[in-house]
Amino acid sequence: MSDVPDEVTEWCRAFATTAGVDPPTDKEIDDLLALAAIAAHASARQAAPITCWLAAKSGMTLDAALAAAQEISDS
Repeated sequence: MSDVPDEVTEWCRAFATTAGVDPPTDKEIDDLLALAAIAAHASARQAAPITCWLAAKSGMTLDAALAAAQEISDS
């Protein structure tokens, strides 16, 4: 897993409980951070959370979201 501080994973677990969903796995956290990084580096940092939200809202898998973000970033 990435060097994600414990307070981040604890907060995410608490939010997941409130939202009624399972908390993200270590791989999902790594993939979400990678997706956010692609968006932020290809645009501006504000694109990171919005891109993650769009991927979730669309129902894309993390793999599909990463591929799409990379494709947009490379173009």
